[in-house]
Amino acid sequence: MNTDTLEKRETPRRDVSPCDLETHVQARVGGQLLDFRIVVHDDGLVLQGRARTYYAKQLAQHAVMEATGMPIRANEIEVC
Repeated sequence: MNTDTLEKRETPRRDVSPCDLETHVQARVGGQLLDFRIVVHDDGLVLQGRARTYYAKQLAQHAVMEATGMPIRANEIEVC
């Protein structure tokens, strides 16, 4: 995986695949997410899955924001 595509960007990156983003987020959160997935819509991203802590949910959201710059329309990650 090319880490250059996951740097913080000034403009939205739409060419980063959801699979690469999911891998990047899992690495940042360190195993605190279960069933994590990113759903791509024309107007932004939806984060789904389960997190062990609220902090892990926040880390996942920030990792996606830094990697893409695309708007996150919903963070549906459940804390359980």
